[in-house]
Amino acid sequence: MKFLFLNGVNLNMTGIREKEVYGAQTLDEINADIKNYFKDDLCEFYQSNCEGDICTAIHNAQAKGFDGIILNAGAYTHYSYAIRDAIASVTVPVIEVHMSNVHSREEFRHKSVISQVCKGVICGFGKNSYILAAQSFKL
Repeated sequence: MKFLFLNGVNLNMTGIREKEVYGAQTLDEINADIKNYFKDDLCEFYQSNCEGDICTAIHNAQAKGFDGIILNAGAYTHYSYAIRDAIASVTVPVIEVHMSNVHSREEFRHKSVISQVCKGVICGFGKNSYILAAQSFKL
């Protein structure tokens, strides 16, 4: 299978910021673990702090023939109608992921504007949230 692991705003700071929430591994280390886990699949990784770049990556995933997008939009999850509309505009299924359990955190993190247009949502399992999401495409 062909997966796009798409990370949004501030996820480039994983392993540096709020280690008690996101863990000590950097995003590059997490991506390497994911790639190792899915040895027989094509895994592409992209991170951007720019909303429009994330939308473009979602659009391009369809043209590139990805089987699924695993999206951690970061804070954009809670207010980006642009990313929501980008997801709705493609036929590639998207699974929303979060490393932390957003429902046990600040109130503003409880609302997602992208969940409605995603195939599913996985949160609270650290880097394994990404792995669980990709595995779900194989079921």
